[in-house]
Amino acid sequence: MAIPLAKLLISAVAVFMLFSASFATSEMPFMVVHKKATLNRLKSGAERVLVSFDIYNQGSATAYDVTLVDNTWIKKTFEVVNGNTSRSWERLDAGGILSHSFELEAKVKGPFYGAPAVVTFRIPTKTALQQAYSTPILPLDILADKPPTDPLALAKRILAKYGSLVSVISMVVLFIYLVATPSKSNLAKAGSKKKR
Repeated sequence: MAIPLAKLLISAVAVFMLFSASFATSEMPFMVVHKKATLNRLKSGAERVLVSFDIYNQGSATAYDVTLVDNTWIKKTFEVVNGNTSRSWERLDAGGILSHSFELEAKVKGPFYGAPAVVTFRIPTKTALQQAYSTPILPLDILADKPPTDPLALAKRILAKYGSLVSVISMVVLFIYLVATPSKSNLAKAGSKKKR
C-alpha cells in the first residue's frame, strides 16, 4: 500500500514541477508592433510617406536590446527625408510603449505593397534573440492621379458629369408644374362668375 502512495506522491510532485516551470517561462515579453503609413501630397507635386511605429510590450517581463528594422523601402523607389528606417532602445518594460517614425519621398509612381518590419529583442533567460513582426500596411498608390479636393473643382466635376440630367429633370418638373397649376386668367374668370 505504501508503494502506490509513493508513486502517486512522486507523480504529483512531477506534475507540480512541470506546471510551475510552465508558469516560470510564461513570464516573458510579448511584443505587439503596429506599423502605419500615410501619404502626403506636396504642392510641388511630390509625395511623401510618413511611416510610424508603436511597439507595445504586452508581456509580463522586460525586453532588452530592442531593435526595429524596416527594410521595406527600396532606395530606387524611396528616399529617406527625415529619420531612420531602423532604431534601437536599451529596454522596454512590461506594459510599456515605444514609438518611432520617419519620412520618405517617393520617386516612382505606382502601387506599393510593404512588408512587415522586424523587431528583435533579448530575454535574459534565453540566449537567442527573439523576433516580432509588425502589422502589414495597406497597399499605397504612390503619386496616383487623385480627384481634386477643392469644393469649386468638385462642383465643376459634378456639374460636368450630371449637368445634362439635372437640366432635363428640371424641364420636366417645370412642365408638370405649369400644366397642373391653373393660370391667373382662369381664376379671374371663375371668380367673376361666382359674383353674378
